[in-house]
Amino acid sequence: MRKLIYAINITLDGCCDHTKTIAPDETDEKLLEYYSELIRDADLFVYGRKTYQLMVPYWPDIAKDQSASKQDRDFAQAFGSANKVVFSQSLDDADAKKGDKNARVVRTNLRDEILKLKQEPGKNIIASGVDIPSQLIKLGLVDEFRFVVQPILAGEGRRLLEGVNLPEKVQLKLVELKRFKSGSVALHYLKQ
Repeated sequence: MRKLIYAINITLDGCCDHTKTIAPDETDEKLLEYYSELIRDADLFVYGRKTYQLMVPYWPDIAKDQSASKQDRDFAQAFGSANKVVFSQSLDDADAKKGDKNARVVRTNLRDEILKLKQEPGKNIIASGVDIPSQLIKLGLVDEFRFVVQPILAGEGRRLLEGVNLPEKVQLKLVELKRFKSGSVALHYLKQ
């Protein structure tokens, strides 16, 4: 069975709004390598419309940009080759395909679709963003959590699991911790 991994950048005060976090740059090549390795071990990304529209066309454009860093292009190429499932009631499939030929829009039941995807052959599935992953966590469908905690106190912005009432506490087991030059820390947890 494929694993569903939730991966997100988060500030020390729990903010995961992409406008409040910092993007890795060439001064922290190991952090960029960490992200690239994570997505190379996956062949499917699960997003809501908002997160999808943040990722595409940004990363496909970076893949074609010869002035972009090698690390950014490597990440962009790995991202571009993976399939994407976008859960949306407002985005249509043609719009998603314009930005990424590997994307498809799904309007069916989130739980049923994810259970079906987990049964299909393939590599890991990565979920990112806030809304869809929060629902997946509430449904108990996330197997691993990958948080990159950044040395920032945002003071405002969207928080992880904001407005979500979990039916029960989710116990996690730390299996890996990596420190980076930027002061960011990657935490890898398994659901127990």
